[in-house]
Amino acid sequence: MQETFIKVITELHKFKHKSEFKTWVYRIIKNLFLNTRRNKSYSHTIPWEEYGTGLSTIADEEIDDVFSNNKKHIVEEAKLSCMKGMLLCLTPEQKIIYIMGELFEITDSIRSEVMEITKANFRKKLSRARQQLYGFMNNKCGLINVKNPCRCARKTKGFIEKGYIDPKNLQFQTRTIAKINQVVDEKLGVYENEGYKAYQDLFQKHNYQSPDDNLASLKKLLNSDPIRRAFDL
Repeated sequence: MQETFIKVITELHKFKHKSEFKTWVYRIIKNLFLNTRRNKSYSHTIPWEEYGTGLSTIADEEIDDVFSNNKKHIVEEAKLSCMKGMLLCLTPEQKIIYIMGELFEITDSIRSEVMEITKANFRKKLSRARQQLYGFMNNKCGLINVKNPCRCARKTKGFIEKGYIDPKNLQFQTRTIAKINQVVDEKLGVYENEGYKAYQDLFQKHNYQSPDDNLASLKKLLNSDPIRRAFDL
């Protein structure tokens, strides 16, 4: 991303308005990414057979009880890690084409312009990438085909032991966990600031209200906007 920003700033004078600005930026990203093929650490493509064998050699085991409180997120991390690993089996060009065409769903005109190929050629290359990726998953992944024995939850412990996943430092679930914590804090704040005070008022007035008055107050409390927003009523 830093290299992209530098390129955009230093080569802004080369933008001729023949295409949309974002298309021009996409093309810079594409060229920078494809140029890293000279660096083996970036350009190495894992053979599908090798990746499949690697998954098969990981023992099927239950995740340790010590991670029970965070098991759901750790298993999800294993699933996302495995899916990201599958993308490494695509060539650098296939990665870009698949991400633009399948994940970002960029329009035909933009993605063909970015790759500097015809729309028909882009669709053909995307189809090949899909066939390889989805064909592998159909033969291996239990999420796609229930007949396949591979299950994320039973591979998670092996992923941890091999260092693919650090339960204390999740890479792909960080945003999800942060969002959950944020929502919980917000809901709790509403409850404490609005709900608790309303309950306090209700109980303080309890001895001075008839049963009908108490019921009316409770209904009013439950129908209040802060409480309805907090609990999605």
